[in-house]
Amino acid sequence: MLDVLFGALRISTPYTLAALGGTLSERAGIVNIALEAVLLMGALAHAVVCHSTGSVWLGLVAAVAAGVAVMGVHGALCIHARANHIIVGVGLNLLAVGLSRFALKALYNSAANGPRTPGFEDSAWSVVQGFPLLGAILDSPLVLLSFVLVPCCAFLLQDTPWGLRVRAVGMHPQAAESQGVHVVGTRWSALVACGALAGLAGAYLAAEQHQFTQGMSAGRGFIAVTAVVFGQWRPSRVWLGCLLFGLLESLQINLQGSGMGLPSQLVQMLPYVMTLVVLAITATRAMAPAALGKVWPG
Repeated sequence: MLDVLFGALRISTPYTLAALGGTLSERAGIVNIALEAVLLMGALAHAVVCHSTGSVWLGLVAAVAAGVAVMGVHGALCIHARANHIIVGVGLNLLAVGLSRFALKALYNSAANGPRTPGFEDSAWSVVQGFPLLGAILDSPLVLLSFVLVPCCAFLLQDTPWGLRVRAVGMHPQAAESQGVHVVGTRWSALVACGALAGLAGAYLAAEQHQFTQGMSAGRGFIAVTAVVFGQWRPSRVWLGCLLFGLLESLQINLQGSGMGLPSQLVQMLPYVMTLVVLAITATRAMAPAALGKVWPG
């Protein structure tokens, strides 16, 4: 049972980081289904830099930069070109798949995966992993960071001037502008924060597997979007949704190794089926920001 719970805490980390980023951008009025693209590009950047420099920490910086770059394209198209947010997100997801394959072929002459890279156990973080309980939970500093960021994001949105501006432009940009709020600048700041957080989520995936594998995001970006809706765009509730999905995935992994004779395909479907069920139940009651997905100026 403890293995399932500890596994859920670790597995939920990329969901949490990506979903917190999605929460910030969507509270500012930008629909963001491109989290899958950010995860993939963040993981690729982390793996490439780690392999080149041998530093997992520089890999984190590269992943953040890659995530911000993807959101930069998203912002340029959605904010300035006033394109449809959903179409832009789909396009970026498809672009990330093709670009990652091209990069693997160009850099490593492989269409499937890159070379092995160092992980956090090869750095100073290995001291933490030497403690049985801490090592079972905090296999990466990003696990601890995800715990810290949940209350930080909640505080930023609810108790700071920046959070008030983000919520204002997501609900009623015209009213926000009349009070002197720079709508475009506020949305850009939320997108940059989203790119940084989701980029870290991608770095976690690459660091955990010690390499970049084609398609390694495996739909986690879409589940993070589901967690945002499930959590009603509130960081604490979004985190609970991510923990639920992490628990389901951890349970699926343990069921596969339990020898119960269940069909592996059925067990692997569990997290995704439950994601659809949860989304179907909560989506009808979700109170999205009023200006979510609407172009500005209208």
